[in-house]
Amino acid sequence: MVKEDTKSGEYQIVKQGKEDVIRISMAGIGYPPSLEGSALCMMQTISKLSQVPGVSRIIFTDGRNYEYGYEQTQMLVEIAGIYNHLIKQKNTLTFGLVEGDASRRTTIQNLILNLLRSDPVGCYVEIKRILREEKVMSRGLTNETEIRITQMYISLLNYIFTLLDKTKLIERVRHRLDGYIVGDREIYSYIFRSVITPDFMYTRLTSRIPLNGELLDTYKIDRDTDVNIFRIPGDVKYLYHLNPPEFKFDEDRLELIHLARTVLAEHKPREEEFIDPERMRVTFFNIGRDMLQELADRKGLRLNYSDLKQLTNVLVRYTVGFGLIETLLGDQKVQDITLNGPMGQTPVFLVHETYDECVTNITPSREDALSWATKFRILSGRPLDEANPILDTELSIPEARARVAIISTPLSPWGLAYSIRRHRDKPWTLPLFVNNKMITPMAAGLMSFLIDGARTMLIAGTRSSGKTSLLGASLVEIMRKYRIITTEDTLELPTDALRNLGYNIQPMKVRSALGRGGTEVAADEGIRAALRMGDSALIVGEIRSTEASALYEAMRVGALANVVAGTIHGDSPYGVFDRVVNDLKVPRTSFKATDIIVVANPVRSADGLHKWRRVTQITEVRKTWEEDPLREQGFVDLMKYDSKEDRLKPTDELLNGNSEIIKNIAANVKEWAGDWDAVWDNIILRAKIKEALVNYSKVFKKPEMLEAEFVIQANDMFHIVSENIKEREGTLNSEMIYREWEDWLKKRLNG
Repeated sequence: MVKEDTKSGEYQIVKQGKEDVIRISMAGIGYPPSLEGSALCMMQTISKLSQVPGVSRIIFTDGRNYEYGYEQTQMLVEIAGIYNHLIKQKNTLTFGLVEGDASRRTTIQNLILNLLRSDPVGCYVEIKRILREEKVMSRGLTNETEIRITQMYISLLNYIFTLLDKTKLIERVRHRLDGYIVGDREIYSYIFRSVITPDFMYTRLTSRIPLNGELLDTYKIDRDTDVNIFRIPGDVKYLYHLNPPEFKFDEDRLELIHLARTVLAEHKPREEEFIDPERMRVTFFNIGRDMLQELADRKGLRLNYSDLKQLTNVLVRYTVGFGLIETLLGDQKVQDITLNGPMGQTPVFLVHETYDECVTNITPSREDALSWATKFRILSGRPLDEANPILDTELSIPEARARVAIISTPLSPWGLAYSIRRHRDKPWTLPLFVNNKMITPMAAGLMSFLIDGARTMLIAGTRSSGKTSLLGASLVEIMRKYRIITTEDTLELPTDALRNLGYNIQPMKVRSALGRGGTEVAADEGIRAALRMGDSALIVGEIRSTEASALYEAMRVGALANVVAGTIHGDSPYGVFDRVVNDLKVPRTSFKATDIIVVANPVRSADGLHKWRRVTQITEVRKTWEEDPLREQGFVDLMKYDSKEDRLKPTDELLNGNSEIIKNIAANVKEWAGDWDAVWDNIILRAKIKEALVNYSKVFKKPEMLEAEFVIQANDMFHIVSENIKEREGTLNSEMIYREWEDWLKKRLNG
């Protein structure tokens, strides 16, 4: 018989969103906090659930948190309800007292008081066995008293058996009961699996791998953080299973972090410290490192330099940082992260570079969600409350940059929700897009020509189509000798990286179109300010509101000075026209200042399970239409996506030289004016150079050749070689330019 520990752990009911969670302290209990592994633990838990039957989740605390979710908890709540019902029934536990049937009374008491709570499956199986024996024995009875008592006994056992037979727990294990031996707890491991987290964490992480999952991929984010990708039968989403270093720490290291976090919690960063988050993190890192070393010395623990750094990084992440969100952002293959309300009940979802939409083994807590919201509000200087339930901002941490969108009540009836878009660590380039088939070499050459030709350009597409990435790649095509001014309400363009690469670039941050008031300058005022800052390429992160009119002023003023470009939501050239003219109220005549519309959209597989980013159109806007550019042939496709060949193909209009925009560019260049063949040779030359970068990177196994640093050098050399050939030969001879450029490339690779 399992004896219940008289020193049962204290418990408390905690409200988390709409859920009541029971937190049971297991410190010093003397048995593992595991429903599946410990009969004593299950007995203690069912006893407590019989007193508070309305709980949704169970958490055991003992250095770590061991959490059982809603479905698992409800199975035990059901058993606890049966237990509570039986002990309150008259004559149940005292069965046979009048008749002096002590043996059967002891059996009933053992079944209800002991086995039902510690091993409900065993209780069910044992009752079934006893019933079988009693029915056989009853056939030979002749004494009326014995017959009556036996029938009462069988009736009571049948009643308990029927109650258990209808429970979810028995339903789940019914097919596993053949050969089951009472007391064998292996059967519970198929049902109960706790989510284990260190006690300094609120956000939950399921560390165990799925039993029925098929492992598709495994890799490391860093030396101590593992990622496994699983296919789960019957689920169209893959499971992204994260295993960070804090889940591999022993009890001594977990205790060190817990103690240090408790002390650091008393020093809450002042709001002014958030103005420079990088410096704040350095400060907390230094303080935390010294504190951890001191605590380790007191406990007689030896920590080498690497151990101390690792512990300190985890400590900073869970104090002034963003916990496991930072770990996810450290994965370069993660593109989008979604946290839906209600917090604490829904796992984190993400979009993976290779596996598209995935569900993770992470469930964010309400406490962490509130803490993050406060940090983002302070970092951005923008409000987030009932009057302003939307916050757009950015996050910059050592591992990554990201755009963050937050909504709260009353807009979100389930409370806080987050959408986080991870930016690539390095700027995108056109050769990178050629390499992943988003564009073709020809399209890259055409875009390079148009950007050098100082055209006005809108990059359109749906959400997550790659608009901003393509705009960032376009910046790399602007020669470093020109000045660039960017205006964004949320900093997404790679301005820091380009500045470090020698660009003359000035970012401007303006007020969000979704914000109200505040100290930030309105987007349209920011664009007009850019026009007063001299001859510059003007890049607008996203056109959403009143900045549209100001942008078209810039297009009309600056079309022949340098490139003016921006992104906008729209799935076609006419969709862009409709958005700009009808939604954003830009006059039709002003829209004609648009020279080129590049449309990027996701392309899905036939089964709907996969998608790829593709540029689907490069379209020029003619200037001769009056009312409707679609009806009056105002849109002329230069390149169009062919779904059968999965690539962007030049149209007859482009091949035959019927592009007014390209002719206008050529008219300003002596060597090209009136010579379409020379213009076309230059576009082909640029395409050939982009393709060469991709091919050489594969042959030499040097993917870094496609990154911005190398691509910028290659672009610079293209312009230098072109100038040298022109001075020497008197013409822009494409064959000679490519040959000398390729010689430079080979020397760079071999040198």
